[in-house]
Amino acid sequence: MKMTYQKIRNTMVCAFLLGAGVMNAQAQNLMIYPAAGQSPQQQQQDQYNCHGWSVQQSGYDPSNPPAQASTGLGSGVAAKGLLKGGLRGAAMGAAIGAIAGDAGKGAAIGAAAGGMGGAMKSRDQAEQAASAPPPGLDNYNRAMKSCLGALGYSVN
Repeated sequence: MKMTYQKIRNTMVCAFLLGAGVMNAQAQNLMIYPAAGQSPQQQQQDQYNCHGWSVQQSGYDPSNPPAQASTGLGSGVAAKGLLKGGLRGAAMGAAIGAIAGDAGKGAAIGAAAGGMGGAMKSRDQAEQAASAPPPGLDNYNRAMKSCLGALGYSVN
């Protein structure tokens, strides 16, 4: 009876881990090796237990990450850059155009060039911020490494 209970429990733990994605070690970029000869079932159970402890320690849960702000024109990031860049470009273009004899034409060219540059710069900055690892993930990974290391796993 005890063997049947353990098999059922291990199966349920595996199904939970796979379904919820709680311990997708690849998502956290952790490579976990059972250095003490642990079975795959034992490793899954240890990872599950260490996940719970790591969430408590770090305050971050990779299976339930905080929502991130959207980027792009919908959020107004690129639109703000377009406006700021356009205004700066228009001012510079007007000054250069005045020297050349046509301030209006220079301002128009400067506004177009500055607007494009500002929009692209803002979009690139927003994408860079969005691709950064979420705050708390590093602490979670350190906690996982510590917990699994204490249980006899090699973690990289």
